Amino acid sequence: MNQRTLAILAALATTIIYGINHTVAKGVMPIYVKPFGFILLRVIGAAILFWIASFFIPKEKIDKQDWPKLILCSIFGMAINMLGFFKGLELSTPINSAVLITVTPIITVILSAFLIKEKIKLLKATGIIIGFIGAVTLILFGAKSAQNAPNIPLGNILFIVNCVCYGTYLILVKKLIEKYHLFHLMKWMFTIGIVINLPITFSEASQIQWVSLPIHAIASIGFVIFCTTFLTYLFNGFALTQLKASTVSAFVYVQPLIGIIFALVTGKDTLNTLKIGATLLIFIGVYLATKKPKLNL
Repeated sequence: MNQRTLAILAALATTIIYGINHTVAKGVMPIYVKPFGFILLRVIGAAILFWIASFFIPKEKIDKQDWPKLILCSIFGMAINMLGFFKGLELSTPINSAVLITVTPIITVILSAFLIKEKIKLLKATGIIIGFIGAVTLILFGAKSAQNAPNIPLGNILFIVNCVCYGTYLILVKKLIEKYHLFHLMKWMFTIGIVINLPITFSEASQIQWVSLPIHAIASIGFVIFCTTFLTYLFNGFALTQLKASTVSAFVYVQPLIGIIFALVTGKDTLNTLKIGATLLIFIGVYLATKKPKLNL
């Protein structure tokens, strides 16, 4: 199996894990773990795992000129991105998060135009507009109330913040991943992530009642730390060594399918006509925004 095929499988595995995570993480928030406290557990857990992994490879030194880029990647990929998504998940629903996360490719196209001066053609512009309409529809006219979803509009807006930050992270980290070993890069970004997140997240993390946590909550926390954080950043990082950032972001299209199916099967969310219609608009938008004349992975 060649490296490109492995990269595609890694990106797909990441999307599947994220799709399941919408419901798994929601199942323990905010009853057992509040969203910001969850983020501190994620960055600490991932930092420890990547530091351990880095001991098994040759040492590398990060060039001085690359530290500002590395810090920016950590801010967007290990702080604002995570904080926005988990707080949004607390306030909204698993299906909304799974659907709205698909605007990431659209955001990536827009950011690419500003950050790397990529031209936005008519087809992409049309896709951006259609996808935006679908996202706004879901934000403004989604379910007015739902179990364990106290502020759906605000939660949905935070999902968009997550998409913007994640798209920025994918663009910024691409060059660094091509230069440094993934383990060394990730160990430093997550370590920086701990420093950035600590003042915001420590209060909620200290409120976790570890002794009284049920087994299913502990298992969910373990899944989020190991699978949703360590494995996904590892897999996505590897995928970026072989594929374009826009291609990696396009795998997010699978997330709503996985997320919705998992949420429905476990009885954590429901579908309605509005959600289906908004989902179709977003799918059409992201398809047009990333469509190319030739298949170029």
